[in-house]
Amino acid sequence: MPSNRSRPLRILGTGLSTPAQWLPSTALDARLGLAPGTVEARTGVARRGIEPDRNAAEVAAEAALTALQAAGLARDDIDAVICANASLDQAMPCNAALVHRALGLSRVPAFDVNASCLGFLMGLDLVASLLADGRYRRVLLTSCDLASRALDPNDIDSLGLFGDGAAAAVLTADTSQQAAPPALLAARFETWSEAAHACEIPGGGSRLPPSRHDGDYAEVCTFRMDGKRLYRVAAEQFDRFVGALLDEAGVDLAAIDRVVPHQASLLGMQHVFKRIGVSRDRVEDIFASHGNQVSASLPTALHHALASGRLRPGDTALLVGTAAGVTLGGAVLRL
Repeated sequence: MPSNRSRPLRILGTGLSTPAQWLPSTALDARLGLAPGTVEARTGVARRGIEPDRNAAEVAAEAALTALQAAGLARDDIDAVICANASLDQAMPCNAALVHRALGLSRVPAFDVNASCLGFLMGLDLVASLLADGRYRRVLLTSCDLASRALDPNDIDSLGLFGDGAAAAVLTADTSQQAAPPALLAARFETWSEAAHACEIPGGGSRLPPSRHDGDYAEVCTFRMDGKRLYRVAAEQFDRFVGALLDEAGVDLAAIDRVVPHQASLLGMQHVFKRIGVSRDRVEDIFASHGNQVSASLPTALHHALASGRLRPGDTALLVGTAAGVTLGGAVLRL
């Protein structure tokens, strides 16, 4: 694959939604009839956000408004709205149109990007090119998934792992005020589709509509995951993939100030700590307090890194993760 051309990309502001409730793992222990501490010991998650009532567009719009406020911009200052969700509120229209409506926008184009847990990274790559081409000046990128809606209520592994949430970022190519211009130095994605069905919700699309399924349709609209197979595919490719990404960016690990991974699982986070070759205090780890928020996971971790000052202007971040497909993705971002 040819090396990616570095493209100017500046984050003007980021924001999160506030979950309707925080659900501790001890509450899941009680619900499942397990000894206190069982779910957290098994999954590594102490709590996760839950949205029992609001839809994804409403939650994403809240995150978008906080990002706009952080950027010092109004809604009318945005040239495009892109939603990078793994799941939708409905089959049509795209969720970006629903977020657009929730924000009260008019005429501004809105569309979705779906790359499962890597939607935000794929969105960054796409937005950087659109901005560099002069198509837009400022783009609102949101990621929101309400994973709790599709989980098996008796599956301790998925029920204990996933949480709901939304994150948003306002992006521009205007880097004229910076001495070391912010940029997307490289982005890389690879898909290993032999494991495409290892993580899926099989129903709800044209392959398996209600007319083709005998029995309770809810069965095929429930999330299914073969975690061991997913991990095996990702682990086999991870070291080579990260090395190729850094080569494209023209940097080595010593130049990375902070690693911001998709908060996939306890095993996945441990693999990052072990294999990436940087000290644990340089990795943004919010897994225990948020769980896996699917597409919102990585941008939520990025927001926390920026808001806390663990990532500052001029720093270089490695964003990396895996997604259903199975896809590996990463980006090197100079703030």
